[in-house]
Amino acid sequence: MGRRSRDGRAAREARGVETLESYRTFIDDWNAFQEAIRRPEPTTLRTNTLRISRDDLARRLEDQGFTVLPVPHQPAFLHVSDGPGPVSDTLEHWAGLFYIQQRVTGLAAPLLAPRPGDRVLDLCSAPGGKTTHLAELMGGTGAVVAADVNETRIRALLGNIYRLGHTNVMTVAGDARSFPLGATFDRVMVDVPCSAEGTLRKRGGKIPGHSRKWARQVTRAQEKILRRAVGLTRPGGTLLYVTCTFGPHENEGVLTRVLADTELEVEALDLALPHAPGLTAYGEERFDPRLERAARFYPHHLDSGGLFICRLRRAGGDTEESAGVGGRAPEASVTGWSPVPGVYPGEDLRGDEADKDLARADAFLEQEFGVESGTLARLRWMRRGTNAWGHTLDGWPVDAWEPGGHWRTVAVGLRALDLGGNGPPRPTNDLVGWLGSAVTRGRVELNAAEWVRLLGEGRIAAPEGANQVRARVIGVVALCHQGMVLARGFQRDGVLRHEVPRGRLRWLRNVMEGFLPGPGGEAGA
Repeated sequence: MGRRSRDGRAAREARGVETLESYRTFIDDWNAFQEAIRRPEPTTLRTNTLRISRDDLARRLEDQGFTVLPVPHQPAFLHVSDGPGPVSDTLEHWAGLFYIQQRVTGLAAPLLAPRPGDRVLDLCSAPGGKTTHLAELMGGTGAVVAADVNETRIRALLGNIYRLGHTNVMTVAGDARSFPLGATFDRVMVDVPCSAEGTLRKRGGKIPGHSRKWARQVTRAQEKILRRAVGLTRPGGTLLYVTCTFGPHENEGVLTRVLADTELEVEALDLALPHAPGLTAYGEERFDPRLERAARFYPHHLDSGGLFICRLRRAGGDTEESAGVGGRAPEASVTGWSPVPGVYPGEDLRGDEADKDLARADAFLEQEFGVESGTLARLRWMRRGTNAWGHTLDGWPVDAWEPGGHWRTVAVGLRALDLGGNGPPRPTNDLVGWLGSAVTRGRVELNAAEWVRLLGEGRIAAPEGANQVRARVIGVVALCHQGMVLARGFQRDGVLRHEVPRGRLRWLRNVMEGFLPGPGGEAGA
C-alpha cells in the first residue's frame, strides 16, 4: 500500500474518531458505550419459526455442544456462545432453520408489525434479514416485495429467501429512489443505505470515516428514498425508517425535512427494551419535536449493534384500529394489485400449455418423491421460459408498474422446477429443501464420510440398504443426512452424483467435515 493510500485511510479514520467523540453530547452512558464497542459482538440467531420452534432448535444445537440461551423480549432469538465450531457450519443453518442476525436488527420487522395477508414492501432489502423476518411474521401469506439495486447483494438476498423457504416473497431489482409507482402497500420498510456507524464493533470500535461530500450524498439519497416510500404507502399505512448509524443528520435531520411537507404522523414505540429517545436537537440544529418518539439503540443497550428506528403513519385511510378483527385493512385500501398470472407476461407460452407442464410436474413429484397432493396444493406456479417458480403470493403489483428499464422482476417465490429438455421435470435444490419431510420416496441417506467423498469427487457408488432407492434407479433423488433433506442428486446404474451448486459446495463440505472423527466430530455420523 502506498504512502498516499495510508495517509488517506488515516485521515478518514481520524474524521471517524472525531465524529464519534462528538456524539458524547447525546449518548446516554458514554462509559458503557465505550466499553461495549471494544468487546466482540455476541452471536445471535433468529429461529425460522415456520420450520422449527425456538426450543427445539436450542435442543438440537445443545446436543452438538453449543451453549445457547434465549434472548429476553425477542422470542425467536437465541444467543450462541461456546460450541464445537461456527454455528454457521451446522445442518440446521444449511437447512434454513435459522438466520444469523444481530439482536438489534431483529427489532425492525416486529415494529413494522405486518399481519397475515398484508402487502409489504422492503425497499432496500439485501441481504434479507428483515425481508425474511417479515415473510415469517406473515406466515407465508400476503406478499412481501423485496427490492434492491445491487446485483451482488440480490444474489445474497435470493440465497437467504430460498434457504429459509419463504414462498410469499417477490424479488425485484430496482433503485429505491425511483421504485415504480402505481401500486400501494400496507407497510413499507425503509432501511436506507447509511454510514453504518452502528456496526463499529466489527472494526474494533472505529466508525468508518467519510468525506463531507459523501455525507451530503447519502443524506440526499436517504431523503429521496423516504419520500418515494411515502408515495408507495396506502393512506393509513405504516412506514418504518431504519438506519444502523448514530449520526443525527442521517436520522432526525432527514425525517425533519420530510415531516415538514408530508402528511405523516410519528408513532410512539411501545418498547420494553433499553433504548434512548430520538433527538430534538443537535448542536445548533433543531429537529421536529415529534421525533422524540423514535428510538435510538446504542451497543451497550442490548450488547449488540447500533440502530435508529422511527415508525410513521401516512394520514387518511383505514388504520388497524378501524379495520376490525385482526387489524387487516380492507382490500380496497391498497391499489394496483392483481392476481399473479400462471405465465410471466410477455412469454411465448399459452396458459393451457403451461398448465399441462405443471400438471406433469405435480404428477412427477407425487410419483417419484411421494409428495402428497395437499403439500403441493399450497404452492401456486408461474412459468417463465423453461422454469417455474412456486409461490404463495395472493397478488402482485407488476401489472400497475410502468414498463421500462428501471426495474425488473427477479423471482416470484422459490425457483422450483426446470421443465426444459425431453426428460422429466427437475425439481431444484430449493424446492427439494422446501419439501423436506414431505419427500417420502427417492431419498438417499448418506453418512458424513459418504457426503464428504461425494462432494469432493462429484460421484460415488450408490449406497445399498434399507430406505435407499433401488441401486439401478435412473433419475433425480433427494440427498439426506440424519433424516434431513439437504440437496438434489442424480442416480444412474448404481452411481450417485450430487447436484449442489458450485458456490455452496465448500459450505456443505464444512458442515459434513464437522461430523468426521477429530475435534468435535463423530465417526460415521
